[in-house]
Amino acid sequence: MDLRVVQLPKIRVLPRPETSLRTLVERAPEAEAFADRLMEKCRPALTWFYAVRRKSATVAVTVVTAWLFVHIMFGANGMVVFRQKRAEYKNLQTEIDSLQKENDRFNRQIGSLSSDPKAIEKEAREKLHYMRPGEVVYVAPGPATPQARDTKAAQK
Repeated sequence: MDLRVVQLPKIRVLPRPETSLRTLVERAPEAEAFADRLMEKCRPALTWFYAVRRKSATVAVTVVTAWLFVHIMFGANGMVVFRQKRAEYKNLQTEIDSLQKENDRFNRQIGSLSSDPKAIEKEAREKLHYMRPGEVVYVAPGPATPQARDTKAAQK
């Protein structure tokens, strides 16, 4: 155990608050005079700003509103583009529906051709002009093409 006596640091004496408060109170009139001079210098600018603030705010709101309108109507994702995309979507949807119906029809035809002998016979008769013994098949001539007409005219 160490019982040596150590010298204590010097104690600082703080100024009394009354002295700084007294200084502040004594200088208050100077501060008020400075504030008055500053307000007198700034008064024309403040008066002008006060008069213009409502007009400038109205102009700013009008400009922002016009910009938003243009952006919403004609922007990259605006109403014009949205309507074009919606019309394109409807067209594609109708095309998908028609292709789906055609696909279903083909699937039914494939199913009937793979299992129904009557459907197979019908296709063979129509496409390949097959016939049963004793039957006569009449084939109607196709529509006349412009080339065939030119040939007949040249022969006359």
